[in-house]
Amino acid sequence: MRKNLISVFALLTGTLFLFLGNGLHGLLLPMRGAYEGYETTILGLLGTSWASGFVLGCLLAPAIVKRIGHVRAFSGFASLIAIIALLTGILVDPFWWVALRAITGFAIAGTSMIIESWLNERATNESRGLIFSLYIAITLIGTVGGQMTVALGDVATPILFMVAGILYCLAMLPTTLSTAASPQPLKQVRLDIPALFRTSPIACVGILLIGIANGAFGTLGAVFGAKVGLASGMIATMMSVAIFAGAVMQLPAGRISDRVDRRMVLAALAGVGAVAGLSLFVFQPVSVVWLLAMTAIYGAAANALYPIAVSHANDFAEPEDFVKISGGLLLLYGIGTIIGPTIGGPIMSSVGPYALFMVTGWAHVLISAYAIFRSRRRAAKPAEMRDAYTTINPGTLTTPESLQLSPRALPSAGAGEENQGDRTP
Repeated sequence: MRKNLISVFALLTGTLFLFLGNGLHGLLLPMRGAYEGYETTILGLLGTSWASGFVLGCLLAPAIVKRIGHVRAFSGFASLIAIIALLTGILVDPFWWVALRAITGFAIAGTSMIIESWLNERATNESRGLIFSLYIAITLIGTVGGQMTVALGDVATPILFMVAGILYCLAMLPTTLSTAASPQPLKQVRLDIPALFRTSPIACVGILLIGIANGAFGTLGAVFGAKVGLASGMIATMMSVAIFAGAVMQLPAGRISDRVDRRMVLAALAGVGAVAGLSLFVFQPVSVVWLLAMTAIYGAAANALYPIAVSHANDFAEPEDFVKISGGLLLLYGIGTIIGPTIGGPIMSSVGPYALFMVTGWAHVLISAYAIFRSRRRAAKPAEMRDAYTTINPGTLTTPESLQLSPRALPSAGAGEENQGDRTP
């Protein structure tokens, strides 16, 4: 076990720097855009563009990696990300930003998939659960740490863009300097919506709506903070509080969903998210304490929904279909994150910054209502027959390769996987 952890230390270090850069650059762009006075609709397109590139990356990056190899592909993707982080500090123009953000999303998908495939290759059946947990924790710490870095600089200067570029370059080093053999080719996941809907209608519809809500808040939350007059440090705190609250809520919510109908847990959590979001929209609190408290409640509910919906889908799927089902749902979530900022931006422009929570609130109302409706259409699986709940990274997009790393993918493993513990990478 110890040997396996040592072998992935460099990769996990690279992952930390990658997500530090993601957290910083992803929050910095909308904050700088709000400072420059860009329209909220345009700032929403930053999220739309990034999510579109990310989804395309999940679909197309495996072919690129297969053609030129893992190390060359990783170097190319990471170089692109670093260059774009620096360019966005030089070309302070909303249309350039939107175009470049799509390339960033594509390249981030490629780098993440390569890291995840390398981790998967080095994990044994015994160490897989620990490595997967460490990977999820590092992505969370990196994202939040990157966001909090915004408070250390001035968003009106190019310095923070340079810091983001440096972090992305640092992320490149552990993988490109590794002497380990390249892992197996990346897995390609096909989105089969009819099959997903037949397996679990609530997971299919719910995850699309979850993506809409999370995509809107993830992209426009910083814009909301700037529009209501929060300082840079407080905006970073607000966004980080939502992510951390969701991470903390996952385990208790998941354990409850192992014992009762997961659809009712989805309905309850979505109801809490709807109440928190619509309360922010209606009462528009000016107190920072109340705003952070309501954001924490919102984040706890909103970011705990995705893994429960995935678990419910796998309750009705064959164990060997875990990767296929979860990968399809992941891409569906990505489509939702494309839609969320696209509709959220214009609504905030016409109604006001607090309208962001009207968008997320109504998405959660629909999730809750549909979950209750579906609970009356099909009986829940008995607790002893359900797929065991496993936490999934809240607030950020993961890739289909991370699903291969999950311990839940082991039932679908082939004979080669069974002998993984004997392999020396």
